[in-house]
Amino acid sequence: MAAAVVTLGAVAVPVSANAAVSLSSKTPEQVLAMIGDSTTDAFSGTVKTTSDLGLPSLPAVSGGSSGTDSDISSVLTLLSSAQTARVYVDGPTKVRLQVIKQMAEQDVIRNGKDVWVYDSKKSTAVHTTLPSRRSATPAPTPTASTPAEVARAIVARLDSSTKLSVGTDSSVANRSAYTLVLKPKASGTLVSSVTIAVDAKTGLPLEVSAKARGQKDAAFSIGFSNLVIGKPAERTFEFTPPKSAKVTEKKAPTHSARPDSKNHGGTKTPAGVKPTVVGSGWSAVIVSPKESPLSSLGSVKQFSQLTTAVDGGRVFHTSLLNVLVTDDGRVLAGSVPISRLLAVAAAPSPTT
Repeated sequence: MAAAVVTLGAVAVPVSANAAVSLSSKTPEQVLAMIGDSTTDAFSGTVKTTSDLGLPSLPAVSGGSSGTDSDISSVLTLLSSAQTARVYVDGPTKVRLQVIKQMAEQDVIRNGKDVWVYDSKKSTAVHTTLPSRRSATPAPTPTASTPAEVARAIVARLDSSTKLSVGTDSSVANRSAYTLVLKPKASGTLVSSVTIAVDAKTGLPLEVSAKARGQKDAAFSIGFSNLVIGKPAERTFEFTPPKSAKVTEKKAPTHSARPDSKNHGGTKTPAGVKPTVVGSGWSAVIVSPKESPLSSLGSVKQFSQLTTAVDGGRVFHTSLLNVLVTDDGRVLAGSVPISRLLAVAAAPSPTT
């Protein structure tokens, strides 16, 4: 059988979520089950990510900035601008992601045990050989996610604090889709709603968007602009770095994927530095103690430039997430108002 060669990105098919589609009626529980029952693990396509998080303007990074400052600037740039990536998947151990930028490209390729991270602009290539028991693909950058990965992460955390409904049928990447709508039941969260477009034939999530309270348009969305179901060509996952690239070998972590399990060679995280969760559902707040690595955020120059002073610390604010770094080094984060973070920070620590 002749293999069909599909060139992605040559023509960008727009995401047409408002196109008229009429599908057989399903309950929210049935659409949710479609996501869990989907067995589609081989596909290729173009993924577009957009965000309108209300981030402040990025301060200029001087030539003498620290590596941490530069990392924060890179992350904020990703969060405040549209991103396009090509994705090729053939099961859990064959994945290729190409993050496309102007005059540059970043590739992350996993082919079995071999993982390559290539940056054409920096002309660098990092190679890692995974242990045989490690099956999860490393997450290289925030833009590496597919709509399916984002949707499944959200669905895995659903609880009774969420109201489910089915919205208007849609068309995404020229594929008919059900629209699953998730709305927080309580008002104490920044999130207004999350919608997941679910492919009517395969159950594969095609698009995820989140709206913040008080905003008309989505604060964040990730979706396929084109999609081909089926195995990509085997050569897609083969990679040889250019001769001009600086190649670095990086050892894979030797700790167990389940560090707290018995007889897996891992080391337990000391109880005093583990993050704790206050509350539940959409209004939950994650609290990292001052002994955690996150406590150093308060000393990063760019972080202080991007935050607002409040009583007892500084706050980094977006339309979907607030982060409070207290003067004593604790870090509190959640999709909740700043007042909620301040109240949790001021409350006595729970005894364990």
